[in-house]
Amino acid sequence: MKYLVTGCAGFIGWKVTEFLLEVGHKVVGIDSLNNAYDTQVKQWRLQQLEGIPNFHFHLSDICDQDALRVIFKTDTPTFDAVINLAARAGVRQSVENPWVYVDTNVTGTLNLLELCREFEVKKFVLASTSSLYGANNSLPFSEEANTDGPLSPYAASKKGAEAFCHSYHHLYGIDVTIFRFFTVYGPAGRPDMSAFRFVQWISEGKPVIVYGDGKQSSRDYTYLEDIARGVIAGLKPLNYEVINLGSDSPIVLIDTIRLIEELVGKEAQLSHQPFHPADVRATWADIRKAEKLLGWRPQVSFRQGITALVDWYQANREWAKDIQTS
Repeated sequence: MKYLVTGCAGFIGWKVTEFLLEVGHKVVGIDSLNNAYDTQVKQWRLQQLEGIPNFHFHLSDICDQDALRVIFKTDTPTFDAVINLAARAGVRQSVENPWVYVDTNVTGTLNLLELCREFEVKKFVLASTSSLYGANNSLPFSEEANTDGPLSPYAASKKGAEAFCHSYHHLYGIDVTIFRFFTVYGPAGRPDMSAFRFVQWISEGKPVIVYGDGKQSSRDYTYLEDIARGVIAGLKPLNYEVINLGSDSPIVLIDTIRLIEELVGKEAQLSHQPFHPADVRATWADIRKAEKLLGWRPQVSFRQGITALVDWYQANREWAKDIQTS
């Protein structure tokens, strides 16, 4: 099988690409390697893929439909599926510059859907977010919950991307699987997310920024490899489905910090800040649909996952200590 994976140097895209290549599939990867966060970690992920048989990389942007069309034309026969993991992610950054989120998450998704229609690609997978559930839904979040109250431009842009997916499924019969991811973490993670930041800050003796007292918010942390397994399971024909991928085991923020302190062997220097109005204070995934349709459940415990992240950081500390986390 041959797959197009966008955002192949991104956190989830890298691992999905690696897993597909390991079992002998062909992967055409696209990434713009933009500076939405420190590019050192993107370059590291891409280096892990370079030289693997059946992997071909394009430095390209999903916002550029003409460049994408060239890729679709030259990679014949057509792709068995497009896995759109390219995105502008991050809640607080989207408040500062919402336009770039619309460009990548909405227009970029539309570009890919239109090319799937044009080149008769039958399967489309979209990375979406638990941020869509906002502040007023009961926990755990079900896929049937109301998502009409996004708290951030990031969440709003993903709502738009989901809407276009539904339109193209309805009009052209494209088989669509939309995954709403819950706080993905692990080795080589995004440096703008809490798990990576806490490991770096505690390891290097930097102040650890905590919004609120650390006891009022919780996150449904989901390990990277579990997420990648779920995405690949969703490549089968499903017609049109929205599916949560989460751990179903929320962790209170301060408990995350305490575990990292234990594993790193250093005490955190906490710096308490007010909550950001765009943040969702708690996330918790109802994953019964993923179990039923995909036979998927998370396999990696939170302690195992954080241990793997700490081990990766220590092995790469010489350069990882300098990664920008803001």
